[in-house]
Amino acid sequence: MLLVLVLIAGVWLVVRRRVIARDGGTFELSHRSRVDRDGRGWVLGVGRYSGERLEWFRFFSLSPRPHRIWLRDDVDFVGRRDRVGAEDVSLYDDHVVVRCGSADGEVEFAMSESSLMGLQAWLEAGPPRADWDSRPVR
Repeated sequence: MLLVLVLIAGVWLVVRRRVIARDGGTFELSHRSRVDRDGRGWVLGVGRYSGERLEWFRFFSLSPRPHRIWLRDDVDFVGRRDRVGAEDVSLYDDHVVVRCGSADGEVEFAMSESSLMGLQAWLEAGPPRADWDSRPVR
């Protein structure tokens, strides 16, 4: 019985990944959930752009819904940084660590160079930001 449950969970993970990818291209995106210790707190996952949202799904989860969502207007690219400590073994070899500012504070992602270019393009492709309320009326 336990073997059947494990098999069903494995099949569900594969089906879930295909369902997530159906609505748009996905890419490997790790998210640092805890920042209390250097190099720790990384969770492997999958990212997907959905209009004005960056959706993040945990890799090993049975839920078909994103675990985190960031709106394009609330995310700013801050920069890259070198891996620290345990990040060399907890992240994929070709991934770089990216720092972004968000409405909730600083966020760190790990992604491939090509995914980083995609993130920067997605952020720049948004409509221009303007604070129309603060402009003087002429």
